Amino acid sequence: LPKEKFEIGLVINPKLEPVEFLQEVLYQFGVTDVPETKVKCLQRLNQKMIENLEMKKETVLMVDEAQLLTEETLEEIRLLLNFQLEDRFLVTIILLGQPEVQEKIKGIQQLNQRIAIKYHLAPFDYRDSAHYIDFRQKKAGREENAFTPEAMERIYEHTQGVPRKINNLCDLSLLIGFSKNEKKIEPEIVESIVKDGALL
Repeated sequence: LPKEKFEIGLVINPKLEPVEFLQEVLYQFGVTDVPETKVKCLQRLNQKMIENLEMKKETVLMVDEAQLLTEETLEEIRLLLNFQLEDRFLVTIILLGQPEVQEKIKGIQQLNQRIAIKYHLAPFDYRDSAHYIDFRQKKAGREENAFTPEAMERIYEHTQGVPRKINNLCDLSLLIGFSKNEKKIEPEIVESIVKDGALL
């Protein structure tokens, strides 16, 4: 998302008390003079959102590992959705987490009703897994795939297309391959990692 159009706050460790959570949100939005009380935090957050609006910027709050949020902090998130003008919301909130987050949100009906889009990322099939591995390498700056087709097949077999498991197995494979000065990751490297029990 282009910085000139979006102000993005990313909270990666949301296991916080409600006031601490609001303070972390402010900090992630670049506010250095973070208040100590909840009321002042909310006032400063509202001010920040209005400032963004005046600069024609969307305010986006992303919360990773949202399954760790307490019920009280989820209630604070629901209340943040009250920041709005007559014709628009002042903040877009994106909650990312493990499947347990769905159950937590269902337990807070007022929050559940206000979530416009819900999406569950299912495991990839083999083709998407291979594309994902290739895409991540290119993003890291490698043009040529470091994994042989056979190694990619083994990665898919052992991860069943779960992105986090793919990441872990690929990372370990690259680390072992580097330590052995290998030019390509062969299936034997993948199998040795799985055999050692490193992939959980």
